[in-house]
Amino acid sequence: MSGHSQFKNIMHRKGAQDAKRARAFTRIAREISASVRGGAADPGSNPRLRAAMEAARTANMPRERIERAVRSALPGAAGTVPDDVRYEGYGPGGVAIIVEAMTDNRNRTASELRTTFSKRGGSLGETNSVAYMFERIGRVVYPASAGTPDAVLEAAIDAGAQDAVFDGEIHEITGPQDKLGDLRDALESALGTPQEARLAWRPVMRAPVTDLATAQSLLGLLEALDELDDVQRVETNAEIEPDILDQLEKG
Repeated sequence: MSGHSQFKNIMHRKGAQDAKRARAFTRIAREISASVRGGAADPGSNPRLRAAMEAARTANMPRERIERAVRSALPGAAGTVPDDVRYEGYGPGGVAIIVEAMTDNRNRTASELRTTFSKRGGSLGETNSVAYMFERIGRVVYPASAGTPDAVLEAAIDAGAQDAVFDGEIHEITGPQDKLGDLRDALESALGTPQEARLAWRPVMRAPVTDLATAQSLLGLLEALDELDDVQRVETNAEIEPDILDQLEKG
């Protein structure tokens, strides 16, 4: 397992212990609404919505909550559908961080992020201050039950993927951002509906983290950012030493 994947898994496991179901449902509902607003209310013709619906199913989100999220984005519906917004900043040790959010009040979200970065040893930057350290990719995720690593790798190659990695819990398949739709459709034909299919950020410039204290501070910042109501996803280019990763997992 690569260090970056292991660190993301540590984040996921720690967050899963503390995350409230209501917050998870809110994030999925926002994604559903944004998907409908940007495409159509039919998952069959709207890939982003189809992926959001699958995320809702995996999270056991109530049907009524899903339907309400769809209705809220239809023409003539009351209320405001949140906008997709990207924020960028630096964490402990100078690592780069990208935060994807959905918000109906950009000033509020920026203020919350700025405060969180500052309290946790980081700083909120300007747009494009760290994005050059990442590349935009298409990312399709399947659970371990989708197949053996060799079988999934073969399906990924046939689908035109650039890479396929199994970390013991999920199969992560990646390809060019402009081919995400084709990649997802080909994989869906071979492996079934994915757990997740979306655009993602992949670091191309890594920031080494070589001491435990910095790694712990960074993990604290990333967890605090992930807990903010408007935040959907958090990505970092941190490259943490294997022995420090092992200590983080134990502690």
